[in-house]
Amino acid sequence: MATVGFLHTAHAHVRAFRDLLNERDDTVADRHLVDTGLLTTARDRGIDSVRPALADRLRRLVGEGADVVVCTCSTVGPTAKAVGAEMGLRVVRVDRPMAEAAVLAGRRIAVVSSLDEAAATVLPLLRECAETTGRAVQLIEVRCPDTFSSFESGDVLTYTTGVAEAVRTQVRALDPPVDVVVLAQASMVDAAPLLRDLHVPVLTSPRLAIEAAVELVTSLRGFAARP
Repeated sequence: MATVGFLHTAHAHVRAFRDLLNERDDTVADRHLVDTGLLTTARDRGIDSVRPALADRLRRLVGEGADVVVCTCSTVGPTAKAVGAEMGLRVVRVDRPMAEAAVLAGRRIAVVSSLDEAAATVLPLLRECAETTGRAVQLIEVRCPDTFSSFESGDVLTYTTGVAEAVRTQVRALDPPVDVVVLAQASMVDAAPLLRDLHVPVLTSPRLAIEAAVELVTSLRGFAARP
């Protein structure tokens, strides 16, 4: 059976990504590994400090049958992908499919983050995707750093409403207006429905990452099955 593994840095992501995968294709199995210490260590000691741990977690997911792994943390995602490549494993950065969609959606892009580390990975990714597609984009940062402590404590509702309020206030004040809003972290997914009144696309990473992972694991399994 085709299997997608998920490497999380928050327990709250397990159910969300499992539900999205089942909704997209219930014939694909899922495996989940949560290590909250990865994000904490990366923030405290730098991203290179978690490379050995990332390699270990990826091996564990492969040992449980994962054909493809989605790293659901924007902060450690680039390093997880690099470590996976060294191991010959396909790792999907949760934010890449969203970034690819964002640069096609408009020129002025509001990029929302509650962690500096997430902004430091997503902004270069958006620039890379824009360059690859030949698009000229303007990235406008929207920061809401005071909200993340609520997510860390498990109060997702307060986090979500706090993110939505910060986005609404800052985006409405922009002149000229933006064409699209990118919620840079998977943790922000529930804020999107609260922002319909902005009347611009609000992109989140989980569903798009699931789409990319299912397409990849299906193609890999199909190739392996060829005579």
